[in-house]
Amino acid sequence: MARLTAGIATSHVPLIGVAIDQGKTEEDYFKPIFAGYEWTKEWIRKPENKPDVVILVYNDHASAFDMNLIPTFAIGCAEEFEPADEGWGPRPVPVVKNDADFAWHIAQSLIIDEFDMTIINKMDVDHGLTVPLSAMFGQPDAWPVKVVPIAVNVVTYPVPSGERCWKLGEAIARAVADYPEDLKVQIWGTGGMSHQLQGPRAGLINQEWDQKFLDDLTADPQRLRSIEAIEYLRETGSEGIEMVMWLIMRGALQGDVRELHRHYHVPASNTALGHIVLENA
Repeated sequence: MARLTAGIATSHVPLIGVAIDQGKTEEDYFKPIFAGYEWTKEWIRKPENKPDVVILVYNDHASAFDMNLIPTFAIGCAEEFEPADEGWGPRPVPVVKNDADFAWHIAQSLIIDEFDMTIINKMDVDHGLTVPLSAMFGQPDAWPVKVVPIAVNVVTYPVPSGERCWKLGEAIARAVADYPEDLKVQIWGTGGMSHQLQGPRAGLINQEWDQKFLDDLTADPQRLRSIEAIEYLRETGSEGIEMVMWLIMRGALQGDVRELHRHYHVPASNTALGHIVLENA
């Protein structure tokens, strides 16, 4: 049977991708950013930790979806996904290969489990999905894992609540456990941490709030489920709401978890960068 082996969360700051693509990771500004991923890169290369498939939860940034189509939860079921052109050409990264049979199984299971997923058979994937892959795997000729993309609307209100995202994670876990093939599966939540890109509060970062959020992924995850959108907006800026996608990852792990690794760095561009690796206790 397929099994969830670990959960990873990371910010997906576009600048991370720029630094990797342009060979700037050893520059003074970027060195401490990337140093925090070295542990994970080494850990995930080990055969006992390397997944066959990553369920990667991210948000699109008007590359595949726009104001004409705003799915709350979408799952990519195509065989592959091209890197998106976000205005300056696609990133020079490999095409993202899906495990389409597994993706269709998850879609069916979630819909039966009362999550009305939007099924996407053609979409390009932007930095929200490709930057986390680059942070963990560097610059391979091909990504070493299959990727099932799950896109969450955290751009246009109304957005899903933390509680709804947590329950989606639980439903994903049930779908994985019900899949008959022997697959090692990780689930990744992306986005955040505190940041605001526009308006009078542009540049807002709340390190204390972010660190408490990281703490409570293990210490008090029930508190995180009840954080309302207005608190994310007030305390972490207009884009901090992306952290609800971390709760999909955490909900999928269920029960008690142990923290294997944590990285927090300010600033990465105008964002607080967070990264954590969790496994079931």
